[in-house]
Amino acid sequence: MLKSREVTDGFGRMKIPEDHLWGAQTQRSLENFSIGNERIPMELIRAYALIKRMAAAANQGLGLLDDEKYLGIKLACMEIYSGRWNDEFPLAVWQTGSGTHTNMNMNEVIANLVNQKKPGLLHPNDDVNMGQSTNDTFPTAMQVASVLKINTVLIPTLDHTIETLQDLEFKYKDIIKVGRTHLQDATPVTFGQEISGWREMISQSKAMIQKSVEQLIYLPIGGTAVGTGLNSSEEFSGKVIAKLNSFTGVEFKESPNKFYGLSSKDSFVFAHGALKALAANLLKLANDVRWLASGPRAGLGEINIPANEPGSSIMPGKVNPTQAEALAMVCTQVMGNDTTIGIAASQGNFELNVYMPVIIYNFMQSVNLLNDSLALFTDKCLAGITVNEVKMEENVENSLMLVTALSPHIGYDKASRLAKVAFEEEISLKEAAIKTGCLTEEEFDKLISPEDMI
Repeated sequence: MLKSREVTDGFGRMKIPEDHLWGAQTQRSLENFSIGNERIPMELIRAYALIKRMAAAANQGLGLLDDEKYLGIKLACMEIYSGRWNDEFPLAVWQTGSGTHTNMNMNEVIANLVNQKKPGLLHPNDDVNMGQSTNDTFPTAMQVASVLKINTVLIPTLDHTIETLQDLEFKYKDIIKVGRTHLQDATPVTFGQEISGWREMISQSKAMIQKSVEQLIYLPIGGTAVGTGLNSSEEFSGKVIAKLNSFTGVEFKESPNKFYGLSSKDSFVFAHGALKALAANLLKLANDVRWLASGPRAGLGEINIPANEPGSSIMPGKVNPTQAEALAMVCTQVMGNDTTIGIAASQGNFELNVYMPVIIYNFMQSVNLLNDSLALFTDKCLAGITVNEVKMEENVENSLMLVTALSPHIGYDKASRLAKVAFEEEISLKEAAIKTGCLTEEEFDKLISPEDMI
């Protein structure tokens, strides 16, 4: 039988597992909200620890918290930030919509870490939560966690993908292939040009995401319960943000309107919209790659992708575009998350949005899934792409859309009839031109040059 300790607060007595550091409010949440397997993201927990540290520093600087208490909070917060106490933050996403349980989970763990060495030194509310409310600290932690994750993890991954595509673009800049629109043959392009479109998609997505981050840097810390700043010093928020900026290197700013900062989550809708745009581009990229690699005998077969693992339990030697498939599934999940975030953000009734845990859960899941799947897709698929030059050249020579270059010389209608003859009689465009007497072989060769069409 697990040993427990008993604690008492304003709501009464609670038994808590002896080997854990949380307190009564955390335990009540565990017992009252045992819903699903989704947990508050650890990125939020780490950001919360930073905020508690900087809040303690601000209160010390204001003469409201003595040095011993401040030092205790600081050391405890940095241990939590390092990941040492991850198991002490077990709460479900499906809790109070303000995130109060998670704020108190943080306050209780910090207090108990310090009180183990100095019994009775810290009170979770009076000291650790001084000048704060869940209603301003939880959204602040959401924003800090999101900005740090995007800047330090996702953006470098996007840069790596862009560099990989730049290398491929240069490598295949002279390889001519059939262009395609509507999944039908179109005029020629180089494979390098096709890849340049992929590269630009990722570059533009990166720019959109970076732009959206600018809306997440305005922090509502200091607004306390409803945005008025009750029980917090006027200087508190500025000091917290200054210390946070010094530690993270990010230029966070104070929200100019705390009522807006507490009740509206449109910055997450906007930022996740940029993540959804990335997902849309990545889904297009994944589909292009698996179309071009389809086959190897009965598909397009214009490119080869790495064979990372067997593709079938029944068909020996089969290789599937598994990295593209994993990335595609991630993209659909992100698109679903965008709907959840949009609906949740619309529920900011009066002075507070009470869907914040589900917003940050879905937002952070999207960032993590996009980052992880794109990193693997880049290294285990894109970087290993090679071309089937023979197949590409064959497709170009057999393409009926080369006829486009003839339109200025023989007219659109005659060129259209020429393409129809070639298609129906299953002969090349050149053979059709000669057969119909439309052009001589010499005239055709002079007018049709794939190299001149790119």
